[in-house]
Amino acid sequence: MFLADCHTHSRVSPDSNAPMVEMAKAAWEYGLDVMCLTDHCDLLSLEGERTLTYDWGPVLRERKGMLDAFGARVDLPLGLEFGMAHLFPEAAETILRQPGLDFVIGSCHNQDEKAGGTDFYLLPYDTLDQCYAALDNYFASMLQMAASPYYDVVGHVIYPLRYMNGPYDTPDLGRYRDQIREILRLAIDSGRGMEINTWKGQTLAQWIPLLQDYKELGGEILTVGSDAHAPGPLGKGIQEAYTMMADCGFRYVAVYHERKPEMIRLK
Repeated sequence: MFLADCHTHSRVSPDSNAPMVEMAKAAWEYGLDVMCLTDHCDLLSLEGERTLTYDWGPVLRERKGMLDAFGARVDLPLGLEFGMAHLFPEAAETILRQPGLDFVIGSCHNQDEKAGGTDFYLLPYDTLDQCYAALDNYFASMLQMAASPYYDVVGHVIYPLRYMNGPYDTPDLGRYRDQIREILRLAIDSGRGMEINTWKGQTLAQWIPLLQDYKELGGEILTVGSDAHAPGPLGKGIQEAYTMMADCGFRYVAVYHERKPEMIRLK
């Protein structure tokens, strides 16, 4: 069975300690055909400060060792998870000129600057009101990101939900359905896709309503990623996501090379 994990991180990301070569070793042992490392480039820091440059040097040095060791055994495209790029077009265009870049996930990890720019990871979620305030800001930013040209797939659309685990019911995304559909429509109309992010196999059923809307809107390009930041969770939930995609009427999963999707038939 073809398996591709197209959202992973190494120690080049600030929230991982995993060498690239160890991630590739785990990919080979797990039986992945493709592993795309999409290390973080966020143009706002965790605290909301502007970080408008990106040093590709550490990525390329780590990548060389990984390719030397496992490049003949696993397809290892060069990826990037690009956060808040829509806010800073000049910086985004400079960063994306890196030769050999295969795949870009468009993400919104931060509130907008007017709200302070803080990463959603650091916000308090003690009440439903706090959750909805964060989601209001998040989906407004996602709409702007989806209208920009600085991505190949819309990343983890339901991202903030992973932090909303207080003594309340899960926030209802139904109130954002029109915005989510517009985000997906913008991606579809520009020839871009959507990511199913399994979050190390922990988020699967939550994607069914989005898949149904994406299908109804005419979407075809889907990538799947575990968001693993260490070798252990690599590939988690990928096979289950493929089954879920097939149940929703999709017949292909995408992998990217040279910023172009290659459609692989689901078995």
